[in-house]
Amino acid sequence: MAEKAALEAIRTKLDSHLGERVRVRASEGRRKVFEREGVLEKTYPSIFIVRFDDDDSRAMSWSYIDVLTDAVEIHFDTTADADSDN
Repeated sequence: MAEKAALEAIRTKLDSHLGERVRVRASEGRRKVFEREGVLEKTYPSIFIVRFDDDDSRAMSWSYIDVLTDAVEIHFDTTADADSDN
């Protein structure tokens, strides 16, 4: 049950950042790493979607378990938080 609580905590944190800019770093295997910036667009019960700033505005989805197992790292834009504190 601890995994379920951890997954729910990840989803809750992502829900609180919907619509914000994020940087995604994901392992693609064989020492390949995907790293891009985009907007956290939507969360669902098992996955979340990030839309990237590519020319074609591509969106990708990952599961919360990917975040839990460190296959995907999500970094939030902290400069927006710092500006709102002042």
